Amino acid sequence: MSAPFVYEFRVRFAECDGQGVVFNSNYLAFVDVGITELWRDAVPGGYIGMLDQGVDVVVAEAHLKFRSSARFDDLLRIEVTVTHLGNTSIVTQHRFCRGDELLVEVEIRHVTVSRDGYRKTPMPDWLRSGLARWLEPQARSPEPEAEAQPTEPG
Repeated sequence: MSAPFVYEFRVRFAECDGQGVVFNSNYLAFVDVGITELWRDAVPGGYIGMLDQGVDVVVAEAHLKFRSSARFDDLLRIEVTVTHLGNTSIVTQHRFCRGDELLVEVEIRHVTVSRDGYRKTPMPDWLRSGLARWLEPQARSPEPEAEAQPTEPG
């Protein structure tokens, strides 16, 4: 397996619930931070650079598996691996760790869309090659047949 993209951050107080643990929905916001940092490394100009090229990505599917809880001020590490680069889809695996302890696993599928009209569009070669550095060697290559249709951002 290729080395994952790694990003570290500390849990802020506002991200915790009344039980003193990270509220579950915040993990999707953390995924967004990890993806943004991955884009910064993968694409010239980062996410904004991609938008400037007329391409955007939207979330089509997300799966979360909770193993343990993170708490205020924990130092977390997000390990991001690209597991699929299809014609229009990008699947990434996000592992949230505190030290050596795996806390949460997230698999998320983004679909590439045109900025004008937000319709599915083939992934540009420059995006594919930028993300390939984090692609698993045994990554799935064929495009899933039934792909969820993206909705307008909002």
